[in-house]
Amino acid sequence: MSNGAPNSRRKVRIMQKLIQGIHNFRSQDFRPLQGLFEELAKGQNPETLFITCSDSRIDPNLLTRSKPGDLFILRNAGNIVPAHGTVSGGEAATIEFAVSALGVKDIIICGHSHCGAMHGLLKPELVASLPAVSSWLSHAETARRIVKDNYGHLDGDRLVTATIEENVLVQLENLKTLPAVASRLVRGDLHLHGWVYKLETGEVFAFDSTTGQFVAIAEYQYPPSETPIRRRTAMTI
Repeated sequence: MSNGAPNSRRKVRIMQKLIQGIHNFRSQDFRPLQGLFEELAKGQNPETLFITCSDSRIDPNLLTRSKPGDLFILRNAGNIVPAHGTVSGGEAATIEFAVSALGVKDIIICGHSHCGAMHGLLKPELVASLPAVSSWLSHAETARRIVKDNYGHLDGDRLVTATIEENVLVQLENLKTLPAVASRLVRGDLHLHGWVYKLETGEVFAFDSTTGQFVAIAEYQYPPSETPIRRRTAMTI
């Protein structure tokens, strides 16, 4: 017998949960913040662009304890930023708007543990039946090559962690190729940050450009050095 009926009931329950969540938001959460939302309706003025993965287990506002209006958020599979000229898409447009129109002061690229995109990068056969995903991951090919050539002594979770970290660094380099970002970096009023969020512990590690290491966020130097040093094989997460 088909399991279509149970699946349909489950989908209805999920949608009902979401709709009830909206009711609860309006009756419980919105009212104490109504003044804030009324101000936000007049315009936004975020100071940080937060680029992270589409993974459902990451909530940037929850992670940073930030309020509506604090973060301008860009999400995609693998927290990837295609280099300038490689593709004309939403990432470049979103970043340009954040940097040139909104005038954000900081950009964070945040990877995370157990990232499916990075597993697919290491093992292309996992995404062979997903041509759009495979094509998208080509924008992280530099990370794959760095890991292949420099992390042969690692395997399993340690190899995935190295890939996640290197991908954050590669995407930071890609970010610098975008004209709007490059211009602001020359002016010195924009700072870039590389983070990795560990899902299972809630820890966040930031790339410290003075040492070339990912360090616990409490040890992070801010503002970051303008002369980054790339880490290779030292593992901290």
